[in-house]
Amino acid sequence: MKILSEKIKLKYLIIGLISLAFLLSVASSLYSSYERSIALLEEQSLEKNRVYAQKLSQTANLFLEHSIKILDYSASKIADQMNDEEALNNEVMRLFHQQSSFNSVVIANSEGLMLAGAPDQYRLKGKTITSKEGLEQLKKQTISISDPYRASTGKLLITVSYPIFSSDGQFKGVVNGSIYIHESNFFEQILGEHHYHDGTYVYVVDSEGKLIYHVDKSRLGEDVSKNQVVQRLGHGDSGAQLVTNKLDEEMLAGFSPLEKANWGVVVQTPREVAIHSVGEQVLTIFYFELPLLFISIIIVLILVVKITKPLQQIATLTEYSINESEMGNLESLNAWFYEASQIKKALIRSLSFLHGQVSTLKDENSIDPLTNLTNRRALDSVLQSWTVQGKMYAVIMLDIDFFKSINDTYGHTIGDEVLKFLSFQMRNAVRGQDICCRYGGEEFIILLPETGIENAFDIAEQLRKRVESATSPSGKPVTFSAGIAGFPKQAANPDELIELADRALYEAKHLGRNRVVIAEAKNQL
Repeated sequence: MKILSEKIKLKYLIIGLISLAFLLSVASSLYSSYERSIALLEEQSLEKNRVYAQKLSQTANLFLEHSIKILDYSASKIADQMNDEEALNNEVMRLFHQQSSFNSVVIANSEGLMLAGAPDQYRLKGKTITSKEGLEQLKKQTISISDPYRASTGKLLITVSYPIFSSDGQFKGVVNGSIYIHESNFFEQILGEHHYHDGTYVYVVDSEGKLIYHVDKSRLGEDVSKNQVVQRLGHGDSGAQLVTNKLDEEMLAGFSPLEKANWGVVVQTPREVAIHSVGEQVLTIFYFELPLLFISIIIVLILVVKITKPLQQIATLTEYSINESEMGNLESLNAWFYEASQIKKALIRSLSFLHGQVSTLKDENSIDPLTNLTNRRALDSVLQSWTVQGKMYAVIMLDIDFFKSINDTYGHTIGDEVLKFLSFQMRNAVRGQDICCRYGGEEFIILLPETGIENAFDIAEQLRKRVESATSPSGKPVTFSAGIAGFPKQAANPDELIELADRALYEAKHLGRNRVVIAEAKNQL
């Protein structure tokens, strides 16, 4: 009986040790899961907010760029009409109604006198710009977006300013679009509504760390420059971090600078909200998994090697996933169980998308979206490369004659079609090794490697005759004027070469347009 008792005690001891080890293992596992879940949720929230802040920043930048382009068009339209009161009034009203995010629009002369303004209720016409920010924008004579300031109307606002220069290059004044911070459609349209409903909110600070947008409008103008995220924004940083706000609340904040306006966008979620479901998740997992753990422990030992093998292979291939050549290896991987198969499929989809995005970004960085010709950035790169190599080449710079008249007569849609038409004619007229580029607006450049200026002239003439004899999308023939210059015979670097070609183009227009002129070497000018 004593022996039996000792055996029973040993059995209980072993069971107790195993139970203790199991309980400690489960407790450790649950605690680790709890901590990992918190860390993962924090990381996901930080990344989500970082990406969202970057997206909002990019969207706001695009909006401001669009606003600047609209002001650019107005500035060029009224540059030689600054004494035409009716034309100025019509233009500010058009701008005010077209760009609904501007709360007011003014056209002022070089002395700051407002020649026209909209809406009429503010009676801006006849007033003079007196604010320091407005006077600085006049003094700079450049495109600018101000920090928030209080105007003579008493409104707290931000001004997007575009200089007006006459056709002879004289500074005539500015066309300004103003965004009233307390009444802004701009912030509400871009930042006010988002698809996250977990306590996440957005705020924007200016270059001095003051709030210029916040869901709580009573905080507008508040100085939050001591906030760590705001300080990092002040240094031009973007990213995400855990931060404690003025109310002593921990926030998971993502942030990104808004370069066009020197502002910063912050998206943040209360940490407590982000991780509140962790405890329930861990307990739910425990309740569901406990009955299976005893059975699973035996099965896991057998299957662990087999299960981990494809996962290890996937992890190894993922390290080199940036190379498209690894896609074949990933596709041929034997993922025999469901999770591995799903991970494999998800990775293939994700990597295919990534490679596609990389390819698209490469194209967007080098191709003009309207004409599908090489853009100016790629043009500069090619010129620099050829120059460093010492390669002989020629450039043809061409400009559509009377293009503004085409836009004014037939509209910008037909104008765009004319640009596409000329691009098509250029591609069909040049050789395989030549590069057709859109230089800007209605100006184009053709790069001809290993080509002298005489041969370049022949190619340009053939193209000119081809375009002249064809019917354009406007229903009538269009013509162009062109200037030719060659490297290294006529210029020592790309800048000089472009300048010579531009002068020759100007001479072609001066001589009556619809002609090609070869530039003289710089030392002959």
